[in-house]
Amino acid sequence: MFSSYFVLQSLDPLPMQGPELGVQPDDIEAPGIEHEPKQEVLENKDVVVQRVHIDGLGRTKEDLLTYEISEVFRAKNLIDVMRKSHEARRKLLRLGIFRKVEVVIDTSRGEDALPNGLDVTFEVTELRRMTGSYNTMVGNNEGSMVLGLKLPNVLGRAEKMTFQFSYGTKETSYGLSFFKPQPGNFERNISLNVYKVTGQFPWSSLRETDRGISGELSFPVWNTNQTLKWEGVWRELGCLARTASFAVREESGHSLKSSLSHSMVIDTRNSSILPRKGGLLKIHQELAGYTGGDASFLKEDFEIQLNKTLFWDSVLSASLFYLGGPTSIRGFSMYSLGPQSEGDYLGGEGYWAGGLHLYTPLPFRPGKGGFGDLFRTHFFLNAGNLCNLNYGEGPKAHLKKLAECIRWSYGLGIVLRLGNIARLELNYCIPMGVQSGD
Repeated sequence: MFSSYFVLQSLDPLPMQGPELGVQPDDIEAPGIEHEPKQEVLENKDVVVQRVHIDGLGRTKEDLLTYEISEVFRAKNLIDVMRKSHEARRKLLRLGIFRKVEVVIDTSRGEDALPNGLDVTFEVTELRRMTGSYNTMVGNNEGSMVLGLKLPNVLGRAEKMTFQFSYGTKETSYGLSFFKPQPGNFERNISLNVYKVTGQFPWSSLRETDRGISGELSFPVWNTNQTLKWEGVWRELGCLARTASFAVREESGHSLKSSLSHSMVIDTRNSSILPRKGGLLKIHQELAGYTGGDASFLKEDFEIQLNKTLFWDSVLSASLFYLGGPTSIRGFSMYSLGPQSEGDYLGGEGYWAGGLHLYTPLPFRPGKGGFGDLFRTHFFLNAGNLCNLNYGEGPKAHLKKLAECIRWSYGLGIVLRLGNIARLELNYCIPMGVQSGD
């Protein structure tokens, strides 16, 4: 028997987190700064920023922006003014409420102008009150149509409201999200979500519908990003076919989960899509059953990734996971590892996967300095295991069981970076350590 909340891949609500609606650092251009002859005289001398203007404001509240531009007044010379103005511009774009922000630095004018005084002007263009999107998605033998509606800066202080509806050949989902940051500290924010997600899992002969609400509080602590979350989910499981195994039929029906979770992330990578240096540490704990509902469990996940630039512009990447589902070993069919019953894959209570990757430039460097730099040659070695655990045996017995019958694979391929949002891999995989039923 298996626990339905622990075994199967959980259905996540549509990705509508507030910070993702803003402008990412990699997308920000260099600041546009206008110079006048008199500024060259002030370049190496002390200056005073007398005024900071923000032109183009409509529904945005001025007190929100005061926090983002306050450092400009502390600049002591022209170079420092340019640097702090660029940083303020980056913060303004990060709010996700402006389509464009330009910076103009000029000498002060007027009766109270100082000989070394400067005026800094931010010329902003606000986003529309409402924006919409329409796109189609294809993946996992499924197609879907996605409609989105976004209301940026709803109340004038960088709040965002998002509605998304997805209609697919196998699933229909929708979600409503509200995001509000703390003025002056964008990383400290709250997010409220209401969603319904429906999915089909043919490898388990299972259909699942989740209806849920959640509330999140995100905040930084030292060099980490912390998230506290409460989530309530009403889940309905059903069989896709009459041939579904007894183990799947036994879990069919309705259940209610109320859980508290905590996440910590340390990310020093220069890119989340195809990093060249830096590391990532994710730790996540979820406790269900103590705040209501009929699902009870304690779940621990962690993920580690290290990236190092080598000779000839190559990158070595190593990662280690401890997850709840087999999704990280290349060369094996999706969710096809571990315990099964009558042809249905049931998942397991413990899982680990590791990987060693080497990314190199294309042979002979075609298109160097341009389109060719989006491609990388990929060599990899993946390994992992998935099983059920006897919690009366202790940690040593658990580790021993996870080390038995390890599945692993190796191969090579080509990786294409699609901007800062995704990557496409075409790999030739050789699976090893295959067990019966994999």
